[in-house]
Amino acid sequence: MKKIAVCFISACLSTSVLAEKTTLKIAVQTSGTLDWELSVLPESPDFKIAIQPVATAEAAKIALQSGAVDMIVSDFLWVSQTRNTGFDFTFYPYSNTSGALVVAANSSIHDVKDLVGKRVGIAGGELDKNWLLLQAAGKKENVDLNKSTEKAFGAPPLISEQLKNQRVDAILTQWHFAAQLESQGYKQLLDGKALQQALGISENVPTLGYVFKESWANSHKLELKAFFAATSEAKNRLCDDSQLWKKATSKMENAPDILHQRYCDGRVTSWNFENQQAAQKLYSVLFSLNPKVGNSANLAAGTFWTVE
Repeated sequence: MKKIAVCFISACLSTSVLAEKTTLKIAVQTSGTLDWELSVLPESPDFKIAIQPVATAEAAKIALQSGAVDMIVSDFLWVSQTRNTGFDFTFYPYSNTSGALVVAANSSIHDVKDLVGKRVGIAGGELDKNWLLLQAAGKKENVDLNKSTEKAFGAPPLISEQLKNQRVDAILTQWHFAAQLESQGYKQLLDGKALQQALGISENVPTLGYVFKESWANSHKLELKAFFAATSEAKNRLCDDSQLWKKATSKMENAPDILHQRYCDGRVTSWNFENQQAAQKLYSVLFSLNPKVGNSANLAAGTFWTVE
């Protein structure tokens, strides 16, 4: 009997070890959108999620660099920059939706050229990808927006208030803040896709993506593949089920219908060689505008990660 009992306990221990899931530690901005789909993520036998709330995008980057989390959402420009400084971060697409240029409904600003001499609020800093895109679009129109506009940089909520209080004439902000303003009567002139198309890039280039260490990813391929499949399913569920959407966005007071539309428009449907080549073309354009974007006109090798 004693021998049987020992074998039984051993079997239990073995089963317990096999059943242990890998924990994916993810930094989530309190004003971001990632928590919407994580809140409806289907159960998986391969992983479980541990959410680390962070206040800003910079705080998320610090958490990733310090090893406090395994994954954040950021852009591929930053990934390439960090790879050039010795980090092995890599990028997998999260959304095709990025920023937008927003003005008042009765604004005299109708296109990029009309921004000359105007006050522009920018969510982010001098190297914000949307600001660089807008400058590149201006350059195509022979307009130097960096020199011909009065700029104010800040966090998205602050920039929205600047527009509402008429302290700026236009703002360049994150897509979900732009959608909220649209629902309040403001007008979206250009979004990230339109800006990319103005630069001659027709393929979808998801500038926002999941960022994680390549070395970590290579030892967690099964879990990451399952996670990305689950997040894709979660996105589709949020787009197909309006009640689920309302529940997921309940932290946001009076989430407008346009927010739902913009979120679903951002679903990534392809991530192949053509998309990555288009991303390289976009990066080269931005580098030519501001060399501070990176070390060269080429993205660092390994910037993009593909599920095998």
